[in-house]
Amino acid sequence: MKPLIILLCFCFQLSFAQKELKHEVYFETDQHDIPETEHSRLLLFLSIIEEVDIEKITIYGFTDDRGSDNYNLVLSQNRADAIKEVFSNNEFDESRITNVDGKGKILVNIIKEDNLNKIRGLNRKVEIIVTPVYPPKPEVVEEPKPKEAEDLLKGELKEGDKILLDNLLFRTGYSYLTKDSKVVLDRIAEVLVERTNVYFTIEGHVCCTQGERDAIDRKTKKRNLSVARAKYIYDYLVDKGVKHYRMKFAGMRRKQPLGGEPQLDRRVEILVTRIYEKK
Repeated sequence: MKPLIILLCFCFQLSFAQKELKHEVYFETDQHDIPETEHSRLLLFLSIIEEVDIEKITIYGFTDDRGSDNYNLVLSQNRADAIKEVFSNNEFDESRITNVDGKGKILVNIIKEDNLNKIRGLNRKVEIIVTPVYPPKPEVVEEPKPKEAEDLLKGELKEGDKILLDNLLFRTGYSYLTKDSKVVLDRIAEVLVERTNVYFTIEGHVCCTQGERDAIDRKTKKRNLSVARAKYIYDYLVDKGVKHYRMKFAGMRRKQPLGGEPQLDRRVEILVTRIYEKK
């Protein structure tokens, strides 16, 4: 496995030096469904480009030389659309995808290879080209942030208040937190353990999906990522001593985008549903 990782890293560095990152996905004859092994390779590529500041993504579909021109154009477009859907399902900003085009067939004499079947197999593909922002954007000095969730939860609350857990960071396409985020959540849990009269719903959100669809959880392969994120926080708080009957969790899919950077929609919020008077 290590040689594969080293090779992938080398390819990544080489492509980055050339200002473009490329990946190809191969298909079976007459099919536009992504084979399982190719899907796994594609997810690995997505994990590599997650931290890249992307200017644009272009997706081109191709077929081999068999079939009519019209048939090949439709098939190649379907293949390109299938790849775009994977980007969307895994929380990549669709506004960065500038082209999703079916190019039809590639002629057999383009590739220097004697085996005709192998040539056709290499031509049944989608080519993905990721262009990073170049030169890189300068670092932006962040302005002072408003009160953090921990402080808001300590303060005066009323039913209907919604509190963004703004320092909880999820990995793209997954429902678990980064290590530093768990430290933040531990402090929030301490506050909620003390405020026994506050009942609330944990709402999970995703970014970048089409319409109001949920994203796919890469770990379970289910289209319920917003629910999985909310439940992750729910389970974590239960483990830290917050009574389960005070909490509910819900997946909001992409019903409530914030209108800013897409990654900010990859979030969890607490909605205060009931506050009981202390006796």
